[in-house]
Amino acid sequence: MNIILFSPGEVELPLPRQDPRARHILTVLRRQPGDTFDAGLVNGPRGKATLTHVCEAALELSFAWTVPPPPLAPIRLIIGLPRPQTARDLLRENASLGVSALDFVRTEKSEPSYAQSSLWSSDEAVKLLIAGTAQAFCTRLPGLRHGHSLAEAIATLPAAGARIALDNYEAAEALAGLTLAATSHVTLALGAERGWSDAERGVLRASSFVFAHLGSRVLRTETACIAAVTLLKAKLGLA
Repeated sequence: MNIILFSPGEVELPLPRQDPRARHILTVLRRQPGDTFDAGLVNGPRGKATLTHVCEAALELSFAWTVPPPPLAPIRLIIGLPRPQTARDLLRENASLGVSALDFVRTEKSEPSYAQSSLWSSDEAVKLLIAGTAQAFCTRLPGLRHGHSLAEAIATLPAAGARIALDNYEAAEALAGLTLAATSHVTLALGAERGWSDAERGVLRASSFVFAHLGSRVLRTETACIAAVTLLKAKLGLA
């Protein structure tokens, strides 16, 4: 992790020695009392933490916050619910890329059992967002929703902004060829690992989504998502 993130409530308390962050501070960063390291508040500022004391049960830390978090990229993802391991990759990597929100939706070609994964019933998904955000040396986490339908996700979208759906079969234009205003908010929809159904394509078209592709090569969902988000960030003029 390139920055160690804490929730607001944690900064007032000792950090237990069994916490992975404590082990990272002591064994990876090799900090000793009096040393500092990069720290941040989740959805808050970055700064420095000082290791003030190490005892048998916990680490005592003090914090000085200096840099407010930058805004997230105005890119929202709607993703057909994939297998849990793919979802884990998508959560972590898209948090690193700084998208504003991820919406995992039920689709006709999603495997229903994927929704029963402990990924969605525990705090694992949020931990993956935190890990991806820390990798990017940032503090701001994307929004996260899951478990509803494609139509329900579309109903929550802002009226303005570009809407793009990736599709290997019926898209006539490459994503790289689309023109976007530099200030656009973009919603990018990706089907489940088996793609969109005909009915879902109808819903997307009726909701003003433009279909685009990433070329002739068939990519894994997580690879396609990273490639598409990177292209969109470049088109929006985002570093």
